[in-house]
Amino acid sequence: MLSLGLIIDDHRYQHLGALRSALSVIAYPVQLAVNKPFQLAGAARERLTSAEELRRANAELNHENLLLGVRLQKYEALEAENVRLRDLLGSSLDIGERVLIAEIMAVDLTPYRHQVTISKGTNSGVFIGQPVLDANAVMGQVIRTSPMSSTVLLITDADHALPVEINRNGLRAIAAGNGLNQELNVLYIPKNADVRVGDLLVTSGMDGRFPRGYPVARVKTVRQDPENPFTTVVAAPAARLDRTREVLLVWSLDPPEPAAAVQPAGKPDGRH
Repeated sequence: MLSLGLIIDDHRYQHLGALRSALSVIAYPVQLAVNKPFQLAGAARERLTSAEELRRANAELNHENLLLGVRLQKYEALEAENVRLRDLLGSSLDIGERVLIAEIMAVDLTPYRHQVTISKGTNSGVFIGQPVLDANAVMGQVIRTSPMSSTVLLITDADHALPVEINRNGLRAIAAGNGLNQELNVLYIPKNADVRVGDLLVTSGMDGRFPRGYPVARVKTVRQDPENPFTTVVAAPAARLDRTREVLLVWSLDPPEPAAAVQPAGKPDGRH
């Protein structure tokens, strides 16, 4: 009866409003304490979801940037060739090679031996002699394969040599590794040849293995040695050999010759 009387009194005369307000103030901390765990759980769930989405978006952007870098790196060679050979525009570089992204799993950078192991093998179509690049330039070529992984010989390895040409004037040479991580020896440059510090070396395609026009290195030093019949030229690789974690395997539009898929390119003296 008392409860019923209080309900009727509050409904008609609203005498209990002040008491209700005071009780709500007292109950608020209890409500807040009860609701806080649910708020924290929701915030944590939202934060974890956002972090996962950010990681996925970042991985997709990294892959896209790598692919775009390989496409863009050939434009400089294409522009120079069009200026130098206006009557041979039909022989311009193709930039439509098929590529596959692989991750570097292991690194072997012992003195004079520069090799890495990548996460793609014959199950993905990888073959011996296949060119390997990063987003900036040529890194090396595949020398051994297995179903799930492959070994790549870097261009700085002492047993690697690569036909190149100077992008500015088309002068051909050989870029040979010397076992130093940031140097290539450019061989067989005549003493009267036009070679300048900063010249870009690109693949010449003369070996039938590397597509023509990919950046390889930039000339770092040019020196005349009286005891050497050729100019001593040292170049710095354009690829980030010591920092790259993802690489690109390239399939040329023209299938490689059978001999090109048997052994990796070696030094000019016949070592492999």
